[in-house]
Amino acid sequence: MAEKIWYVEVNGNPKGPYSSAEIKKGLKSGKITEQTLIYGPNMSKWEPISWVPDFTNFDHKKRPPTIPKPTFHRGKLAHEIDFRIRGNEMQYVEVELDPGEAAVAEAGSMMYMDNSIDMETIFGDGTENRGIFDKLVGAGKRLLTGENLFMTVFTNNGDGKQCVAFAAPYPGKIIPMNLAEMGGEITCQKDAFLCAAKGVSIDIVFQKKIGVGLFGGEGFVMQKLKGDGLAFVHAGGTILSRELQAGEILKVDSGCLVAVEPSVHYDIQYVGSVKSALFGGEGFFYAQLTGPGTIWLQSMPFSRLAGRIHEAAPQTGSKKVGEGSVFR
Repeated sequence: MAEKIWYVEVNGNPKGPYSSAEIKKGLKSGKITEQTLIYGPNMSKWEPISWVPDFTNFDHKKRPPTIPKPTFHRGKLAHEIDFRIRGNEMQYVEVELDPGEAAVAEAGSMMYMDNSIDMETIFGDGTENRGIFDKLVGAGKRLLTGENLFMTVFTNNGDGKQCVAFAAPYPGKIIPMNLAEMGGEITCQKDAFLCAAKGVSIDIVFQKKIGVGLFGGEGFVMQKLKGDGLAFVHAGGTILSRELQAGEILKVDSGCLVAVEPSVHYDIQYVGSVKSALFGGEGFFYAQLTGPGTIWLQSMPFSRLAGRIHEAAPQTGSKKVGEGSVFR
């Protein structure tokens, strides 16, 4: 019988793999506790060790199972918004707001809004639980990475339901992310964020590993969405959502990566040979994703789309060159 493999949560990150004997040794030494979150065989989500049958009979002091604390900052709950995604290749999301509810979006993404919705440009993302110092630090990071310092809040100040719509910037799909069902956090590619319920924190994060930063397709900068509300990200082409099991590895083109859950380990690997790198058309590096967790991939990164348009565009200055007949 194959040895069972387990992963434990340490400071919001998965650690492992560990054998059952190593988990029991950690329990005995006190390095891990009954409340430590664990993920392993036949488990669909992270749970406290005291809930897992493999360890409930282990000889240590029993305590009633307790619901683990969420890994994201609760503060004020995000507004509960309703939505509809419309269109096929060029989609837009229509957000329905009850009186007093609000949505936040990147500047310039609004398509239309009903008469009773007020639009206000704000500094940061509008989360009330962030102090002035945190807002200044966040603004500094966005400024360094070329992001807009300001965002726009759309608030329903009317008596009934009102709608505001946000359009995708290029052909692709809009992906709704319910952060409350994803552990309160998601990491996505730079510029993927489209809009969210007010109360969701939109932050810029820097990759800690040099290799990921230099060769990861998105550089050192990615976006982190945190909270317990709905957020919407946009990606190019067709979207693949895939659940990776614990220890499962998937190798992808780094530009095709849209978003990952925080439990997924993201690293960069060399393709293996100079010949493959030079003539394979895939570059020198690919992204290696290790489960557990959900990942989202796009079939048409915007950089690839822009490159194809540039290749097809006339390279003769302002002179227009037509296709077809030789007499044109």
